[in-house]
Amino acid sequence: MTYRKIYENGCAALSAAGIEEAALDARLLLEYVCGTTRNDLLVHGDRPVESEQEEKYLQMIAKRRSRIPLQHLTGEQDFMGLTFQVNEHVLIPRQDTEILVEEVLKELHDGMRILDMCTGSGCILISLLHYSNGCQGVGADISEKALAVACENAKRFLGGEGSAVFLQSDLFEHVTGKYEFIVSNPPYIRSDVIPTLMPEVRDHEPMRALDGAEDGLYFYRRIVADGRAYLVRGGKLYFEIGHDQAEAVSALMRDAGFLEVTVVKDYAGLDRVVYGTYIK
Repeated sequence: MTYRKIYENGCAALSAAGIEEAALDARLLLEYVCGTTRNDLLVHGDRPVESEQEEKYLQMIAKRRSRIPLQHLTGEQDFMGLTFQVNEHVLIPRQDTEILVEEVLKELHDGMRILDMCTGSGCILISLLHYSNGCQGVGADISEKALAVACENAKRFLGGEGSAVFLQSDLFEHVTGKYEFIVSNPPYIRSDVIPTLMPEVRDHEPMRALDGAEDGLYFYRRIVADGRAYLVRGGKLYFEIGHDQAEAVSALMRDAGFLEVTVVKDYAGLDRVVYGTYIK
């Protein structure tokens, strides 16, 4: 079967299964299996695909039809211009989270310390360290399996510099020291909303990285209340938030003594980041 034909078959199969981005997923899976690029489909679409590659591709398509996330099949996801390893133990990095990283980078200077709470794959902390100079960071997460992924990503992008340390901790349980920045993309989906999520998210991403308890604000309350003790004077706390949580999270921060509380929108015009400064 030719490269173009097998792609068309894969695209049709995913479309029939209701996959929203069937054409893109079919192409990315084909490139992953065959080690090719988009240009091969455009220029060399008439070349034959080896039987082993065809079989593997069809297996991948079948798994994607069952709503296993594309990123779990390829084992990677692009974020901030870097390709991170991912699996079922970590939340798949989203483009929306790049807003959080970009906002922190505006204020990050050489030699500063960062605490990334609920670090998951480590994509936030590692991106901040990768695009800064002489900074150090701690990534904390309750999941040992998530931290194993974060450590592999740190080796890939930070090498042996030792600028990132990953710590198994139930929030601040084992955290020590003071930081110029605390950043967090905590679980923030209301428990009653989780059954309505897409199957890729609901059935395949780690529940403890999604569930923000009854009102979705449990982890914001904990991090706002306890995080103050780990910030230097004038340190900043940055959160990613759900699109309807800006007012509630901003109020939590102001009530806890944070100043200059600011809301930042994402590229779709939705509230995405809240941050503030702690002086006391």
